[in-house]
Amino acid sequence: MARRPRSSGPDLFDVEEKIVDIDVQEEMQGAYLEYAYSVIYSRAIPDARDGLKPVQRRILFGMHELGLRPDKGHVKCSRVVGEVMGKYHPHGDGAIYDAMVRMAQPFTMRLPLVDGHGNFGSLDDGPAASRYTEARPAPAALLMTGSLDEETVDFVPNYDEQLMQPEVLPAAFPNLLVNGASGIAVGMATNMAPHNLGEVIGAARHLIAHPDATLDDLMRFVPGPDLPLGGRIVGLDGIRDAYESGRGSFRTRATARIENVTPRRKGIVVTELPYLVGAEKVIEKVKQLVQSKKLQGISDINDLTDRSKGLHLVIEVKNGFNPDAVLEQLYKLTPMEESFGINNVALVEGQPRTLGLRELLQVYVDFRTDVVRRRTAYRLRRRQERLHLVEGLLIAILDIDEVIQLIRSSDDAAAARERLMQVFDLSELQANYILELQLRRLTKFSRIELESERDELQREIERLTALLEDHELLLALVSDELAEVAKEHGTPRRTVLLESAGVTASAAASTPMEVPDDPCWVLLSSTGLLARTSTDEPLGTGGARRKHDAIVSRVRTTARGDVGLVTSTGRLVRLSALELPTLPPTNGAPTLSGGAPLAAFVDLPAGEQPLALCTLTGDGPGLALGTRNGVVKRVNPDYPGNKDSFEVISLKDGDSVVGAVELTTGEEDLVFITSEASLLHFSASGVRPQGRSGGGMAGIKLPAGVSVVGFWAVDPEAENVVVTVAGSAGVRPGTEAGSVKVTPYAEYPAKGRATGGVRCHRFLRGEDALMVGWAGSTPPMAASANGVAVELPPATGKRDGSGTPAKAPIARVAAG
Repeated sequence: MARRPRSSGPDLFDVEEKIVDIDVQEEMQGAYLEYAYSVIYSRAIPDARDGLKPVQRRILFGMHELGLRPDKGHVKCSRVVGEVMGKYHPHGDGAIYDAMVRMAQPFTMRLPLVDGHGNFGSLDDGPAASRYTEARPAPAALLMTGSLDEETVDFVPNYDEQLMQPEVLPAAFPNLLVNGASGIAVGMATNMAPHNLGEVIGAARHLIAHPDATLDDLMRFVPGPDLPLGGRIVGLDGIRDAYESGRGSFRTRATARIENVTPRRKGIVVTELPYLVGAEKVIEKVKQLVQSKKLQGISDINDLTDRSKGLHLVIEVKNGFNPDAVLEQLYKLTPMEESFGINNVALVEGQPRTLGLRELLQVYVDFRTDVVRRRTAYRLRRRQERLHLVEGLLIAILDIDEVIQLIRSSDDAAAARERLMQVFDLSELQANYILELQLRRLTKFSRIELESERDELQREIERLTALLEDHELLLALVSDELAEVAKEHGTPRRTVLLESAGVTASAAASTPMEVPDDPCWVLLSSTGLLARTSTDEPLGTGGARRKHDAIVSRVRTTARGDVGLVTSTGRLVRLSALELPTLPPTNGAPTLSGGAPLAAFVDLPAGEQPLALCTLTGDGPGLALGTRNGVVKRVNPDYPGNKDSFEVISLKDGDSVVGAVELTTGEEDLVFITSEASLLHFSASGVRPQGRSGGGMAGIKLPAGVSVVGFWAVDPEAENVVVTVAGSAGVRPGTEAGSVKVTPYAEYPAKGRATGGVRCHRFLRGEDALMVGWAGSTPPMAASANGVAVELPPATGKRDGSGTPAKAPIARVAAG
């Protein structure tokens, strides 16, 4: 096979080498400085004038160039990202989309610049991909790009010098202070907190009106940051340092309150978290601390956040722990309290500077004043140009016939233009405009319109000229425009500013984590509400009585102790005082309006009624029980400690307990009151104590069809009264007023046990039974079925007399 002849060209290896020695240290320094310069000026640090980083500015300008508006439909985010990446920002699409997402997040920006549609993420999760989400400019974005086409700012070439992009946006509001900024550059970083739009604009307007305003003057308008999701800022000294020097720090604290998450358990409800802290971050940290036993007193944590009520984080506190102390531990150990470091670094005339509040406002005011001046000059020039054309057109319309004849007799357009300029003394622009004139404009009405437009243009030119010639007028216009922005886009402050949390922290430090086992009273109201007092002070009887204040049973115990509840079926149910809501201290009678319903602590079957409270200590003479069929029993207080519910009497079929009283001396009088209005009382010492399985003994002798309506124990040495309420046997107690009578207890003679007793109430017409019977110390208190107090008549001396009409239906009577 023939071989291809070798090329006769130059030898590729026959070249002259030229090696340049470069100092690596100098090369690295130069390259690193270029990199640092690029990061500082092209990525991380915002401009102090419009408060935007280059990528944010290019996103807004790209959406402006695409013709997107808040009143038009959303477009795919990937379309905006592609537009910005291809024309203005030659970096990765991920960086552009991340910046776009941040501008749409209401929990990041105090005044979002992008209106997002779709999943733009949360504090705990990232956004969906750009191909799934849609966006359009928010109303605030129009304030940033408004008057962009009126030569208000300089334009610079894009990265390949084929297009032009704004060096800075006109920014009709101080975006840097309102939305804040964060970024990490090379050798420096910026971290600026968001503020309230109305407050910042108020400070800017004050600075315009008073150029020598001090920092204290401006802080009357801007007392501190206003975070997007609210929360609380604790300690204002660091804020003042930041406003003065550009560097400082403050603590942000979650907004939380302590409330009853269940009737028997308190909890901490968190409705606002610190800036950029998500609920999942708090939940994860709390669980970690609980598992490591560094945080005690928490039984459960639930995130009940939804769209209707917003953030709702419920932290349940274990019984026996002080919720205030637990909350302080949460502030100390979890992200529910975070520190925010302010570092106000921004670009001013191309140089990174650390700025205080006054400097930031001054830079913006100067920039905005220049924008308005350039816009005014542009508008003045355009109106002067228009006036020039209108005046030329008016000249032509006055001699329209001659103008038409001149044009028709000309050889071409150039000749016609020259003759118009010579004959009517017109400029070249006016002549060209006349030649392009449509014949429909040559009407009488068009002349009137032109004259009106000329007058309006002259007035507008005078106004714009005055603005350019008078700096004070220009500043007043800037101030008025800022006020209009605040009126249209301003929102109320969301973040609460607290001078210091030192008092709260000190108080919490002295508060024990666990609830102390202090003595207290456990109370049961006539409507079935349970509560405990904060102290064991004697219960008062004074003051106005409110709904649910009729206390039918009370027992002294400790905050961490147990009490018993006796029911109508002869059961005793154990209750923990620690689980009951605590009543605030009061000088008069305690009110149970803040109590919890009995059903939250005890599941009673239908038909089983709560009767009274008792102690479970095993001391004293024990309980005295009276049944519907007239049986009486004294119970030995040998209650089992390992059972939550047990029987204290064996009842026969059809019988039920109607009264249960804890004896104090064993020498009390036991009182039976029957439905036929008989009363029997005898000494408790004549009743032999029995065990829990005993069935009791005969207490009162009952005729056929008669039942016991009340069983009580009274101190025979005290001043006692008997209250009886008569009515019809066919109605339920508390549904019919009937008649009521109050009689001194001393009027009733004692009888032996198992006898019939004496009459205690004479029935009126329409009455055939006693509905309520009560005996005890004065003064008694009557209550309706819903717990409202009912006034009782004064005591009468007739034991067998009739009653007086009750002012309202009476369901229960209790010791006042």
